[in-house]
Amino acid sequence: GKMCLFLSQNSQPAIRGDDITVKSYKVESRITSRFCHTTVKSSVVNSGPNAQSIGFNVQIPKRAFITNFTMNVNGIMFVGSVKEKTVARNLYAQARARGKAAGLVRYGTDMETFKTEVHVPPGSKIEFELHYQEMMQRKLGFYEHSLYLQPGRLVPQFQVDVYIYEPNGIASVETPNTLGEHFSGMAKLTSSKDKAHVVFKPSLQQQRKCENCTTSAIDGIFTVKYDVLRDSNAGELHVSDGHFVHFFAPANLSPLPKNIVFVIDVSGSMWGVKMKQTVEAMQTILDDLTLDDYFSIVDFNHNVRCWSEELVPGSTIQVAEAKKYIQNIKPNGGTNINEALMRAVQMLVKASNQGMIDPRSVSMIMLVSDGDPTVGEIKLSAIQKNVKKVMREEFSLFSLGIGFDVDYDFLERIAMENRGVAQRIYTSHDASDQIRRFYSQVSSPLLRKITVQFPEDSVSDVTQNHFDKYFSGSELVVAGKVLPSESTTLNSFTTAFADRLDLSLQTEADYLELDAALAQQQHAFTGFARQMWAYITVNQLLAERSLAPTAGKKRKITQRILTLAVEHQFVTPLTALLVESEEAKERLLADSPRDPKQGLQMVHSIPLWVQMTTPAPPSHAERPLPDHITIGVVVNGQLVGSKRVEEKEKVNTYFGTISLFYCGKVKKYISKVHGFLFEPHAMIPVCFRVKVSIVKDSKVMVTVDDKITVMVLLHRVWKKHPTHVDFLGLYIPNNNQYSSQAHGLIGQFGQEPEVRVFNLHQGADPLKKEATMEVKGNKLVVTRGWQKDYRRDKKRGSDVFCWFIHNSGKGFIDGHYANYIVPRLDSFLPLPL
Repeated sequence: GKMCLFLSQNSQPAIRGDDITVKSYKVESRITSRFCHTTVKSSVVNSGPNAQSIGFNVQIPKRAFITNFTMNVNGIMFVGSVKEKTVARNLYAQARARGKAAGLVRYGTDMETFKTEVHVPPGSKIEFELHYQEMMQRKLGFYEHSLYLQPGRLVPQFQVDVYIYEPNGIASVETPNTLGEHFSGMAKLTSSKDKAHVVFKPSLQQQRKCENCTTSAIDGIFTVKYDVLRDSNAGELHVSDGHFVHFFAPANLSPLPKNIVFVIDVSGSMWGVKMKQTVEAMQTILDDLTLDDYFSIVDFNHNVRCWSEELVPGSTIQVAEAKKYIQNIKPNGGTNINEALMRAVQMLVKASNQGMIDPRSVSMIMLVSDGDPTVGEIKLSAIQKNVKKVMREEFSLFSLGIGFDVDYDFLERIAMENRGVAQRIYTSHDASDQIRRFYSQVSSPLLRKITVQFPEDSVSDVTQNHFDKYFSGSELVVAGKVLPSESTTLNSFTTAFADRLDLSLQTEADYLELDAALAQQQHAFTGFARQMWAYITVNQLLAERSLAPTAGKKRKITQRILTLAVEHQFVTPLTALLVESEEAKERLLADSPRDPKQGLQMVHSIPLWVQMTTPAPPSHAERPLPDHITIGVVVNGQLVGSKRVEEKEKVNTYFGTISLFYCGKVKKYISKVHGFLFEPHAMIPVCFRVKVSIVKDSKVMVTVDDKITVMVLLHRVWKKHPTHVDFLGLYIPNNNQYSSQAHGLIGQFGQEPEVRVFNLHQGADPLKKEATMEVKGNKLVVTRGWQKDYRRDKKRGSDVFCWFIHNSGKGFIDGHYANYIVPRLDSFLPLPL
């Protein structure tokens, strides 16, 4: 089927197309120990009279990784596999895209959209199935699982199931009615001590906007909120499948005092609703301050002003003054972020040096801005360096980006690099609530300098285990691999500093207990620990990569991310999802964007095969065969490209797979990827005597009727080589006896043409001379060079001198090179060309 590219910024129904019948739309989430695997399935029929494009769009949370996408079109299965981007692209790179399809697009809130489109004839049945995984994050005391539902039409079988299994027990589960009044009370919840099941299954009638409406009322986010039982402040340790996950979320501690400098952008672009909402949020935030807290306000446009040059205690009088100051701000002018942040850090440093602030208190800067710097230091990387240089390691920077013009990646980088987090605030009626919600997440610090450790030689590959601060209502998570040992229990040791209290906590877990419990569960996600470890590791590496100081470091990190993402099947910004049918005749590619605003895209194309020989009939026909069965020998090859380093760089191509056919029935594949295979398909009496010799991981020789020999050598390259890939070399001896009908890119030279070379002269490259070649009545400019022959010297090869013909062999080969490209490895070209 032809695929079409479709990208858009607005929200869209899940299934698009005219005259289509959506039979079912089902979503299932399995949450086990805070890790969630979601599957979205839909079955659609093209019930119209014409062929048409049918689209499938799913909005997924920004923090989720797609792990698979499959599509069944009229019984043909397309199955996805996550591959390194370059590999996935190479698998279809040479192909002219016959059309395209699409994946993720950034969406307004914390969602992204996965999109694909497939062009199908009337009466076609299509089943779409998308899988994605994410870790539940605890915020303000709850885990919140959100599913975006927008079927766009009435669906006979519509169902959402959310299964939660928390081994330590569930404290509370609720389904806030975020889909609107229409569906009030329709989500059914059943729960026991450690399990919960939420089902939302409105009938066709219940889906209607009104009694006789044909439109669906389902359009929005379906939410499940829950929290778990925590029997001790020491944390929970879960061991499963050779991995461990340690959760730490202590409660009942008194908050640490905080020192906070609010840095507010008051440039011209903040004018209007942005400023109004910021002022509104600040009123509540300032009210939250206590006498133990110290604060000040820095507001900036092209200049920087301070409400108070020094930090002041959060007394009622000071808070009232600060509120009045903020209300009187009139936004105008440019943006000098660098100067404003420098001033804020200086305030904290001065207060700290003067002993004004409690050594156990938490010092932070909260930046609220809507745009890029326009005044002072405007180079983002320089601002990042400057801030990092002056920030002390006990200070944190939190940044809020308001609206869409903001360079959010920059705000996220400076926050991450300085022990904080960033949040995008959407300019809508509830922007002030979004700002307040973010502030509440960081307004109550309970612990400083938290470290989670394990006995020596008991674990490996541990994710980040030292945290600067722990805020009330959140959770710290550490994961890793469990090393084999005599003991069957794993211990964890946690140390931290609370208000006037030094904590030292220990907890343990049995190696086998959880796996035994999981085996009893019908709806648990059993591989959760392994995937959660990979999920946390990949996210930490992606963050490290964005802050990598040198290209070398960045490359190393990139390689680690690729290995993990491919092993655990995550579509990350560095990997792509290749979707292909079992016969691999059709391919789709889902790929994270270069431009973050575009989101993930899926490109569809057909792989490129080159026919090197076409069949030659045997000299003595034993019996006539039906014309569609070809007699003779056919050699086809599939091209692979070298790894791409630079965007504009020319990509070298090599043979990745070479296939041989004889008598049209017995098939022989030689592939560099899986060693060598010899798979006869439906053996029939072979019209020739065929000898095949295979040296594993080295070479294959096929001899037909003692007259024609083809040898294929495997060239392995160093696995970590930045550009080179493994490839195959094809060697054909000069004494092969071909019939006069032999043809193909190489086969046509079975009978060598008459060639005359003259006018030898200096070329552009001093090492390579040029000349004129007369062949088949054409005069061609040719260049002297050499090719490698690896038959004797496997490592270095020996040089064979030869003439290089330009313009893809134009004038030298019969017809145009494109005539030799076939749709599949087992295709035959009609004779003659």
